[in-house]
Amino acid sequence: MSRSLMPEIELELPPYEVIGPHGAPVIVALGGISASRHVCANAVDGRPGWWEAIVGPGRAIDTTRFQVVSFDYLDGGRGADGRPERTVSTHDQADALAAVLDEIGTQRVHAIVGASYGGMVALAFAERYAHRVEFVVAISAPDAPHPMSTAVRVVQRRVVELGLEHACASDALSLARALAMTTYRSADEFANRFDAGPARRTANGAVFPVEEYLMHHGERFAAAWRPERFLALSLSGDLHHVEPSAIRTPVLLVAAEGDIVVPRAQLESLAERLGGPVQLVDLPSRTGHDAFLTEPEALGAILCTAFTTSILS
Repeated sequence: MSRSLMPEIELELPPYEVIGPHGAPVIVALGGISASRHVCANAVDGRPGWWEAIVGPGRAIDTTRFQVVSFDYLDGGRGADGRPERTVSTHDQADALAAVLDEIGTQRVHAIVGASYGGMVALAFAERYAHRVEFVVAISAPDAPHPMSTAVRVVQRRVVELGLEHACASDALSLARALAMTTYRSADEFANRFDAGPARRTANGAVFPVEEYLMHHGERFAAAWRPERFLALSLSGDLHHVEPSAIRTPVLLVAAEGDIVVPRAQLESLAERLGGPVQLVDLPSRTGHDAFLTEPEALGAILCTAFTTSILS
């Protein structure tokens, strides 16, 4: 979606993190809406990061060979009613990334590796700042959202909005995240991990193993997130749109097996319409959309090939 079709926001310089040797080729690492600037443990912050299995010394994105940059996504601020003050687009995130690169004195990056929402931002950056990136790896990321995925996210946002209206926003956010987990993971994984029967019975019902799993993840998310940030970034994903023919930067598309958020057919269509060199590869997985987190060995092999061969030439 072009800049003119979205409300203008004042450009911010978001918090960011830079690790790896100064002067090395730069790789930008971007994850889903819950990802942060802290990608992996480093000398400044020793806590594990969100992509610890992929980024770090000797890993697929090797921080002894590359300088790695990531940032906290912009959100829409917080209005008086607890909702976002404004919308924020993936192109706004691309502008924020450009501002971070300006701040650190990097004119052109070797690659942007983005997964899920981060892949959308990577495509938006390639569309708007083609001269600043050599190639893009977009994992489970389309040019526009699938209507079924939007349908599920609309329900999630309505749940959170209802929670705001009834002073139970944290509980609502927990439920929204629990619902999201049913799309991030595959039916095969759930069938293999959870028994169909209840884990325990209560006086007037039952609690199921899969229910415990979903609510655990929902409660963890709600403890760390603000409703307005979730609403803004969830909507941002549904507003995402790039014009594939306008992207002439080489793109490696990665399709996760069993992904119901971004089905392979959607990436096949994107590959046919991109304006530059493109390759579509499959990421074997039983987990679906979250394969970029759960399949580090298979994804690492794909990334290593991309970084060491002329896969996109």
